Amino acid sequence: MDNSNHIRNHKKIHLIGIGGCSMNGIARILNAKGYYVQGSDANVSPFTKRLEELSIPVTIGHSADNIKDCDMVIYSAAIKEDNVERVEAKRRGIPQIERSVALGQLSEDYKHVVGIAGCHGKTTITSMLSLMAQNGAFDATCHVGGFVEFLNGGVRLGSHDLFVTEACEYVESFLTLRPTVAVINNIDNDHLDYFKTMDNIVNAFRKYIALLPEDGTIIACNDDKYVRELLKEPHKVKNVITYGLNNAQFVPVNVSYDMGNPEFDVAHNGEVIGHIKLCVPGEHNMIDALAATVTALTLNADMDKIESSLFEFRPTRRRFEFYGEKNGVKIYHDYAHHPAEVRATVSAARKVAQKRLICVFQCNSYTRAKTLFTENVNCFDGADLVLVPDIYPGREKDTGIVHAKDMVKAINEGGVEALYIPTFEEIKKYLDENAKEGDLVLTLGSGDVYIKTRLFLED
Repeated sequence: MDNSNHIRNHKKIHLIGIGGCSMNGIARILNAKGYYVQGSDANVSPFTKRLEELSIPVTIGHSADNIKDCDMVIYSAAIKEDNVERVEAKRRGIPQIERSVALGQLSEDYKHVVGIAGCHGKTTITSMLSLMAQNGAFDATCHVGGFVEFLNGGVRLGSHDLFVTEACEYVESFLTLRPTVAVINNIDNDHLDYFKTMDNIVNAFRKYIALLPEDGTIIACNDDKYVRELLKEPHKVKNVITYGLNNAQFVPVNVSYDMGNPEFDVAHNGEVIGHIKLCVPGEHNMIDALAATVTALTLNADMDKIESSLFEFRPTRRRFEFYGEKNGVKIYHDYAHHPAEVRATVSAARKVAQKRLICVFQCNSYTRAKTLFTENVNCFDGADLVLVPDIYPGREKDTGIVHAKDMVKAINEGGVEALYIPTFEEIKKYLDENAKEGDLVLTLGSGDVYIKTRLFLED
C-alpha cells in the first residue's frame, strides 16, 4: 500500500493558505508533534501573526520558491490547482493533500476523537469545550474553526489521547475524520452550491454517523427534524444522547434572560443536575451551551467546571462581536450567512438593542442569494431596517442569476424594510446621517463585511 501521501511519512511540511482558520491550527498541531512547518498566505491576519510569534515561518504572497525543501504540501480548499506553489509541487513530484484530509490523518493519532458537526454552532460549541479543557474540566487537544481570544488562535494543545475538533460538512470534508463521539447540532440547507439538494446534505450526515465504531456515541439535538429522522434510521451505534429545548434527555428549564443573556437549569431526564449562566445572548447560544455541557459530561467533566467555564465564555471573533460605539450607536458583527443563523442572531440582538436595530447584510454567494434570500425571507424579523450592499462573490463568478436588489425586494415582502445601498462607503454615509443614539447596528455575513464594518466607526 502506497503511504507516500500520509503526513506520518514526511518531515518538512508546507501549508498553502496557512492563515486559514483551520489551516493555522493544523500547522500548530504539526509543529507540536515535531514536524518542520512553514507556509504561505495571500494576506496578513491574526492567525499568521500568531504563527510568526511561535517561530513558524510564514511568507505573505505566493511563489514557487516558497516551498523550498519541503517534502509535503497541504493546501486549503480555496487554493486551486493553478496556484503557483501547487504547480511547482506537482512539477517536483511533492505529495499534496487537501486540508480536510490532513485533519483526518491527524485524528488517527488519537484514541478518542470528538467531532462537532452541524450546519450552525460548530465553532461556538468547540470553543466552549476548548475553554472547559483550558480550565481543567478534561484534557484535550482542541481544533476550532475561528480565532478564539483565550487560545490566541484556533487551537489548544493538550492530550494525545483526546482530540476535539469542528467537523465541517462542506464538500463532505468531515468524512475524513475518525470520530468516536459525533455531535450533530443541526442539519440545514446550506452550501447548496455543492450539495444541490437537501437530501444530499442529510446523506452526508448519514455517512458521518456511519464512521462511528459500535461503541461510539452520538450526541444529537432533538429539536432538529432532520436529526430526529436520522436517529430513527438503523445504525450500529448503541449509545445515543439527545439534547434540545423539548423532548430530549437533556433540556434547559427555568429559563430567564438578562439583556438577552440566557440563564437556565440543566435537567437530565427530569432531574436538575446543574445551573448555567451565560454572558452571550440568544437562545441559539443556550442550545450550543447545552450541547457543550452534554459533550463534556460524556467526557467525565465535573459540572462545577462546566458551569464556571460557560459563565466565563465570550464570543469567538465574528460571533456577535462588539466592534465599538460611535455617537451612542453600538456596532456589532456576526458571521451569520444562512437564514437560520441570521434569524438567531437578529433575535439575540433585538434583546440587546435599546432602540432601533439596523442590520447590514452582505451575502457572500450568488447561489446562496438565489436559493435562500429571494423568496419567503422572514429571517430578519425583529430588525427595524436592513441595508443590503452588492453581493460578495466568494468562490463564484457573477453570471447575472441574482442581484442584491432581488434580496431587498424579498426582505420587504417579508415585512421588514430593506434598502439597497451598493457600497459600504455609501452605507457609512447613510448611517452617519440616520442612525441615532441608542440604535444598534448589526453587520452580518461571511464575506469581507467584517473588515468593512470598521468603516462605520471612522469619523
